[in-house]
Amino acid sequence: MKFFLSKPLLLYAIVILCIEIATGIIFSQFMSNYIILVLVLLTEYIILMMIVHYVFDKYVKPIQKATNTLDELVKGNFRARMYHPATGSMAALLMKINSLARSLSELSIHEKMQAEQLSTVIENIQSGLVLIDEKGYIHLVNKKFLSIFGKAERDYVGYLYYDVLENEKIHKTIQQTFLYEENVKHSVSVANETKQYFEVIGAPIFDERNLLKGAVLVLYDITELKKLEAMRKDFVANVSHELKTPITSIRGFSETLLDDDLQDIDTARQFLGIINEESKRLQVLIEDLLTLSKLEKEDSSLSLVPVKVSLLLEEVLPIVRHQAEQSGVELQVEAENDLTITADQNGVKQVIINLLANAINYTPEHGRVTLRVVEEKDKIHLTVQDTGIGIPKEAQTRIFERFYRVDKARSRNTGGTGLGLAIVKHIVELHKGNITVESELGKGTSFHVFFPKL
Repeated sequence: MKFFLSKPLLLYAIVILCIEIATGIIFSQFMSNYIILVLVLLTEYIILMMIVHYVFDKYVKPIQKATNTLDELVKGNFRARMYHPATGSMAALLMKINSLARSLSELSIHEKMQAEQLSTVIENIQSGLVLIDEKGYIHLVNKKFLSIFGKAERDYVGYLYYDVLENEKIHKTIQQTFLYEENVKHSVSVANETKQYFEVIGAPIFDERNLLKGAVLVLYDITELKKLEAMRKDFVANVSHELKTPITSIRGFSETLLDDDLQDIDTARQFLGIINEESKRLQVLIEDLLTLSKLEKEDSSLSLVPVKVSLLLEEVLPIVRHQAEQSGVELQVEAENDLTITADQNGVKQVIINLLANAINYTPEHGRVTLRVVEEKDKIHLTVQDTGIGIPKEAQTRIFERFYRVDKARSRNTGGTGLGLAIVKHIVELHKGNITVESELGKGTSFHVFFPKL
């Protein structure tokens, strides 16, 4: 049997055998019948072995299994379990060891899940993150940080920060964080493919005794904010410039009229005409600014209704046809019949008028402007094509910016405010559509607008 092969039982058997031999020697002094003596000793040996086996199987063996199971748990094998038929206190011990193993397993799984979740958050956060210990060694960097500086994790982890981070402002942020033991903030720029701006925040890390254990460095990308700030400054400068010209004209001519006491009627009439034109220009500029401001509001909404394209063109064309005739430009219209679009009628009208007016303004005499409206699957494709002066390639990506002008002198001479295409783009985007441009210098320009049908 298996228990006879186990070392403890073999040891016990040897001990019992020694006892039997000693007992036999003692009994042989009183008994002359050796057969009976052998039978007595054999019976005694069997009884003792059965008692030892019972004690071993009920107490010793469960303790050995419990020890082995605990050894596995200490090694980190939380799947180890103890299986042994037992009753009483040994059964309670077995159940508690298995319960401890299950608790440790659940705790291990929970910690593993938390570690994975934390790692996932750190790796996918849209800010660069660096963990530095109290000696200045880097312990952790995330994907965003690596993408900013373009190196691998092995190039940072385990190194002193000042050996692998070249930006002096980052050095200053870390040093001040350790020195003052409080949050420190600085702005830095990084020259990659495009120049990026970051707000670097250093935060100290303390242990339970409030001793400094390191610092965490977070880099927030503020490139877009910098761009918006630059756009705001440009916008203010452009508005000031655009307002300055008509206001200067109005003030200058009005002062001349006041000084002249209106004695020269013809000159006065001429000056008043200029004042009137400049005031109109000022009014158009302010109206465009208000329109653009309204379109850019977050709560800006459209009044969407079914609009028949043919009826819409009947309202728009008389407005621009007169302008085309005055400029000596041929205006052609090609539109499919019975086209209907769900849109803001005034918004679409403004898009068509602005695009046609621009095309006429930039097309020389005897040129041609074509408006084409066709249906394409679930979209309405509106094209305004001219045979005008065209747009340089480098300017095509900027023409939808506020106040951007390809030909500044011509724009002002034709009464343009520099806001028309910006307004067009906003209206199209509010309709969930898109607008593109194709142009070649000296040959003309085509604007393509796509409106969803529904």
